[in-house]
Amino acid sequence: MPVGTQGTVKCMAPHELRELGAPVILGNTYHLMTRPGLDVVRKGGGLHRFMAWDGPILTDSGGYQVFSLAKLRRISEAGVEFQSHVDGAALFLGPREAMAAQAALGSDIAMVFDECAPWPCDREYACRSVDLSLQWAAICRDETRPDNQLLFGIVQGSVCPELRARCARELVAMDFDGYAIGGVSVGEPEPEMLAQVAMSVPHLPRGKPRYAMGVGTLPQMLAMIAQGVDMFDCVLPTREARHGKVFTKRGPYSIRAAECREDFGPLEAGCACYACRDFTRAYVRHLCWANEILGIRLLTWHNLHVYLSVVRATREAIVAGEFEEFRREFVAHYNEGNKANEND
Repeated sequence: MPVGTQGTVKCMAPHELRELGAPVILGNTYHLMTRPGLDVVRKGGGLHRFMAWDGPILTDSGGYQVFSLAKLRRISEAGVEFQSHVDGAALFLGPREAMAAQAALGSDIAMVFDECAPWPCDREYACRSVDLSLQWAAICRDETRPDNQLLFGIVQGSVCPELRARCARELVAMDFDGYAIGGVSVGEPEPEMLAQVAMSVPHLPRGKPRYAMGVGTLPQMLAMIAQGVDMFDCVLPTREARHGKVFTKRGPYSIRAAECREDFGPLEAGCACYACRDFTRAYVRHLCWANEILGIRLLTWHNLHVYLSVVRATREAIVAGEFEEFRREFVAHYNEGNKANEND
């Protein structure tokens, strides 16, 4: 799911996302409350109409900002007091406020308000975080929301297996429409990230969506799909495009590298996306060095195409009963290409 924190997937117009086949995009409650403000979005007809996107939208509740804006917030049992990162104004988010905000935005999938615990944290902190997140989840579940808005619970528990299991079991008992695995990719090493997902998934029902929040690289996503995860979001394809990184099925590379200066092949051999059909590495490199916006747009287009096309191919492999073979071959080629790119 491409990330559109501020009501836009950076560098991409809605019709381009539709052309790429993006099934869902994300918005962020905290950031949209900060600017342009809920009243503006509401008067604009809700988030779908405001941003001219007619597909599904998932809104994060603002729980991630409890982690990412730790220096600008104070947590209490009622919720979180933020000092706006934009203008320093006071902003309060609790479970009721988060649900009311997501109702005003009109998203198709809302997330419960939770505390995304930092890494590392001690077990005592992780326990308090789970207790608070479960308390807030119960309040979110009982709040009024639009009839067609789904609500997902979020499993927390840091690196503690018993806390992850407990949080998942208690959320399942609350009967949400889907379940997310939160508190991953917050600075921990990859093995710990994958382990936290593995701790959580077995306790979540097979018949409802399971969503790993904020991850990851393509091999990481395939590893989590193997564990039973269905949904992902990640800023990597768009954020790294702004730094000149090109994702391919044979690993990433930098378009700014000297060897791309006179390379008149596509960004990725065999890729049929718009950026690869009509433009060369040499041209996109030139755009990036000249600080032309088109360069970032073409890289963003290509990176999103790669992520979305790999997920589609993965789905087809699952249906065909060939997932393990597909995953093994993909990761081997990706790692082989990644090593070659690092040696260039």
